[in-house]
Amino acid sequence: MEMQPPLSALRIQQEVQLRFLSPNDIEEVKTLCREWFPIEYPDYWYTDITSSPRFYSLAATHYSRIIGLVVAELRSQEKLNKEDSDLLANQFPPNTQLAYILSLGVVGDFRRNGIASLLLDSLLSYLTAKERSNCKAVYLHVLSTNTVALRFYERRKFRRHLFLPYYYAIGGKARDGYSYVLYINGGQPPWSLLYPF
Repeated sequence: MEMQPPLSALRIQQEVQLRFLSPNDIEEVKTLCREWFPIEYPDYWYTDITSSPRFYSLAATHYSRIIGLVVAELRSQEKLNKEDSDLLANQFPPNTQLAYILSLGVVGDFRRNGIASLLLDSLLSYLTAKERSNCKAVYLHVLSTNTVALRFYERRKFRRHLFLPYYYAIGGKARDGYSYVLYINGGQPPWSLLYPF
């Protein structure tokens, strides 16, 4: 028998609305990202994610207050960073698309209420629509010490792809990370028999 979420979680989910970010959200998003993430994003990044159509930037709101957001970008395989260049099997052409999750976060008081799952499910629905069938994977980078995020993505069927030593610079110190990937729309990993070993 599956456990049901607490009644308060159900009530919160019913009160949450989803909408795309707009330039009017920049200050609120800056504040949230500074609270959630140990990485300092440049100002132009906030402008881009709230105004450029190249980003999928979705906010979860509770009575007009942003309580969560997901930001992703479609990238062609040929333009991936070196550490991400081996996410797909060789059979896929260089123009094959992958979605990179830049950020996914939820306000502390609203965590463990299904908000991150709602945001991720919305992104995955968008990416698995017929018109985006050329997108074969969703991937992200995460701090190796962020056990809550690691467990979340693993429960959502993301696979650990690579260990990224010294990937992050946080507070002047090098920190390790992982890349995680979820294959969609017929996407396949570069190894088949042994992956993810």
